Amino acid sequence: MEKAQEIRFMELALREAEMAAQAGEVPVGAVVVLDGKVIARGHNRTERDGDPTAHAEMVVIRKASKKMGNWRLSAAELYVTLEPCTMCIGAAVLARIDRLIFACKDPKSGAVGSLYDISKESRLNHKIKVSQGILEEECSQVLKLFFKQLRTSARKKVP
Repeated sequence: MEKAQEIRFMELALREAEMAAQAGEVPVGAVVVLDGKVIARGHNRTERDGDPTAHAEMVVIRKASKKMGNWRLSAAELYVTLEPCTMCIGAAVLARIDRLIFACKDPKSGAVGSLYDISKESRLNHKIKVSQGILEEECSQVLKLFFKQLRTSARKKVP
């Protein structure tokens, strides 16, 4: 896929991350693309749904599977603003996602190179191609600003 198209899809994921931040969620957004078309988009909804599995990746994998009428998304690409955790990369592998493209690393819970690398686990029955760094700085800034505002808000509440 050409770089301009990858940037466009990551920009959509970034918009989703910004919507998550506005809703008080950790700002992570994702889109699933099939044959050059977005088939699902979403963002973190853990607070809203009261569901620890409602990460952006899980939301869009569920939407894409429902839309396609099949849990196998073998020709699809997953764009996400932050390196997936173990649950999310596991779901991408189980869904047979062909390619994962993520913007920035997650040193605290990333499982595609930071803490672990599930994408390279030879014992799994599916291999997912991985690219990293599209709009890395922009996506990182959204996360940094969110957590800075959260810390500032928490300090104001302390007497």
